[in-house]
Amino acid sequence: MSLTQFSGTVAVDFCRAVEGQRDVFLLQVTIPLIEKTQRSPVPGQFYMIRSAKSRVQFNRPISVYSCSETECGSERKVAVQFLILQKGEGTRELCHLSSGESMNIMGPVGNAFEPPAADANVCIVGGGIGVAPVANFASSLKPLSYDFYASFKTGSYGLEHVNAKTLTVTTDDGSVGIHGMLPAALTADVIRQKKYSVIYACGPTPMLAYIQSIAQECGVTAYLSVEHRMLCGVGACLGCTIQTKQGVLRVCKDGPVFNADILQFEKPPVRSVPLNEEPDLSVTIAGVTFKNPVFAASGTFGYGESYSGFADVNEWGAICSKGTTLNARDGNEGERVIEVASGDINSIGLQNPGLHHVIENELPKMLTLGPAAIMNLAGSDLESYAEGARLLDKTDCAMIELNISCPNVKAGGHAWGMNCSAANECVSAVRKATTKPLMVKLTPNAPDLRAVALACIEAGADVLSLVNTFSATAIDIETGKPFFKNIRAGMCGPAIKPLALRMVYDVVEEINKLPKEKRVPVVGIGGIATWQDAVEFIMAGASAVQVGTAVFTNPHVARDITDGLKAFMKRKGYKTIADFCGIAHD
Repeated sequence: MSLTQFSGTVAVDFCRAVEGQRDVFLLQVTIPLIEKTQRSPVPGQFYMIRSAKSRVQFNRPISVYSCSETECGSERKVAVQFLILQKGEGTRELCHLSSGESMNIMGPVGNAFEPPAADANVCIVGGGIGVAPVANFASSLKPLSYDFYASFKTGSYGLEHVNAKTLTVTTDDGSVGIHGMLPAALTADVIRQKKYSVIYACGPTPMLAYIQSIAQECGVTAYLSVEHRMLCGVGACLGCTIQTKQGVLRVCKDGPVFNADILQFEKPPVRSVPLNEEPDLSVTIAGVTFKNPVFAASGTFGYGESYSGFADVNEWGAICSKGTTLNARDGNEGERVIEVASGDINSIGLQNPGLHHVIENELPKMLTLGPAAIMNLAGSDLESYAEGARLLDKTDCAMIELNISCPNVKAGGHAWGMNCSAANECVSAVRKATTKPLMVKLTPNAPDLRAVALACIEAGADVLSLVNTFSATAIDIETGKPFFKNIRAGMCGPAIKPLALRMVYDVVEEINKLPKEKRVPVVGIGGIATWQDAVEFIMAGASAVQVGTAVFTNPHVARDITDGLKAFMKRKGYKTIADFCGIAHD
């Protein structure tokens, strides 16, 4: 079978930052055209690309900025350039490739811009990184046969191959050209005055919606190149579909270029008014005030001193202690941890020196560190739970986090949090033993987590924290035996974040059905590693978040998350965490 597209690994020719732009890079690769049927990309098409050494799973769709094909005897190849905006992890990796490093590439894919008629009066518009495909298209047209409008936040780039009758640049900060967004230069009146007969554009969705509107007002045909998240890029997964007047279409296969008349844009959100003051990150939960909503999760930070000397422990809003039982425990035998995709599976077994030792030796030091001290209490029977709570009630810890993911001896080893009756019984016993604020930590492995959450609230929980680790298994393929002696262990890390987020959303949704006086706050846990993760959990209804696995590789994660939260809140105009807590339910 003859291949018409390339799929494989190529070496990077060069990758360098665009002058005057901190986050825009120019990357070039040379692709061999081995088969006679293989072809160079045409304007409007894109490639699916990814660093060969990558932490991300999927290729990124990047439009072609320019290309040039060469032929030497029977050998054909094409040099392809991409303008890449460093935005997420995948594009960050691409933007920092060095000459000679390998990159995975598939393409060209997608359709192309419709060539204009010979007598057409052409208008081309690029917004931000969307300038790349339309600049490529412009370079394929006869010089001085079109007008070109480029709109940027600051500075300008990607215009080297543009040879327009008129080049108009706008910048949001006024650094180049006209001060303002695209409407400062291109309006319906300008379209009529210039007598444009066709418009080609690529850029942010609000800009495309604006162009669609003014083009339709003037009765002018417009072709818009649309961006969308993609998995496969070849039309198989059906993940990049959009609603159009012709039904559901795929951006990767039916696009990315569409006639503007068939597109249906959603109404853009109201633009935020930024704060002029510093936002307040403090949160009050069950009567306890925390300076920020970022807590160190139990089992990942010891008793607060593990990372002293590596990072400022005072950057945390609270520290949840290692899971502590009434009596000392040695933990599980055999292997305890194994790395898996985007996380780990661990089988520690609640190793700890016992509550008496911790209260005498660890808790006093924990109380001097600055963040609020939350003691995580674990146990296997009601008596040990209740006695542990009585002991902690006499201390100065700010709150007790009750771990009901521990094995219930009477129930044959199943966790206390697996069903409503056991959870209610355990929480009730602890509630009677202490006046401390009680946060109950839920397991995601319960068949009905919503019902367990309500049972805990009914039993006296002041706060719920969720979720603990997911039950998982690993097999040693050399021995053919389970990796862990207990066979099952707990999975955590970024891989579980979407599942944990869904569970937090579900539990908050259930709590919101209760009368206001019976509702309790929720603390979100599960794969949180960035400020964006924290924002998602807060928007899902979490009053605060706990960060665990991420601290193993980034001791400064609390600082990074709180700094990110501050910047986000200032940009969006949120004065307090409460301003956006739970808005995903509105």
